[in-house]
Amino acid sequence: MVTTTLLFIAALMAASCYCSSAQSKSSFEDNFSIMWSEDHFKTSEDGQIWYLSLDKETGCGFQTKQSYRFGWFSMKLKLVGGDSAGVVTAYYMCTENGAGPTRDELDFEFLGNRSGQPYLIQTNVYKNGTGGREMRHMLWFDPTEDFHTYSNLWNNHQIVFFVDSVAVRVFKNNGETNNFFPNEKPMYLYSSIWNADEWATRGGLEKTDWKKAPFVSSYKDFNVEGCQWEDPYPECVSTTTKNWWDQYDAWHLSDSQKMDYAWVQRNLVIYDYCTDSERYPTLPVECSLSPWD
Repeated sequence: MVTTTLLFIAALMAASCYCSSAQSKSSFEDNFSIMWSEDHFKTSEDGQIWYLSLDKETGCGFQTKQSYRFGWFSMKLKLVGGDSAGVVTAYYMCTENGAGPTRDELDFEFLGNRSGQPYLIQTNVYKNGTGGREMRHMLWFDPTEDFHTYSNLWNNHQIVFFVDSVAVRVFKNNGETNNFFPNEKPMYLYSSIWNADEWATRGGLEKTDWKKAPFVSSYKDFNVEGCQWEDPYPECVSTTTKNWWDQYDAWHLSDSQKMDYAWVQRNLVIYDYCTDSERYPTLPVECSLSPWD
């Protein structure tokens, strides 16, 4: 019954999306730099599909050459298939390369699985080095069979995590000076594949089976419509509503997006830090903000 419901909803969920431009056909080198292990990076013959691989020695990662503050950021990913327990594919935005103590960060992390078990997606938000804002979701499709689109909308009012145009998470700003909403620093976009078998699959109970290596994640169709950072302060960051991602319609979900989001909340949420009173006896202040406003 659950599988039938997921398939039915998947057929309905392709329509609602914020405005987006045509997909860029520029090469990997136009947009990105390899962070480490260049020998674990490959491209298709036409340069439009990119592959990161993980073996027992190392993983691989890349980052954008430009940083941005606010906008729409999107990429198509095809995740590691088969037995991928312990493997994490990360697609995220961050103010710096490395887990610095004052970083801001928006995370998509795809947690590998034993064959036959569902892939989980974990999202997280950091401000000034403080995270602990995890949510985990099931997906309504197999992300290893084909490419699917993962996107962030980021403005001064909200951060929305999208999967195939469906809003799966909404992180609101209360409009006041605060210590939870990252809106002051520009971020680069990153992706990486790495071993995290100490925690990634069933809390670390399932370890990476290196006999299955190399583990390969695939990428294409990077799309960004955002304010590219220029020192000392880019003109487009000011809240003039000149750009669509900072206009009123992008400050909250549309009615159709709210319907999709409500279904996700009812059926796919595995963990939400805002309901974890054992971890947070006093819930973080942003937990009181309504995603529906």
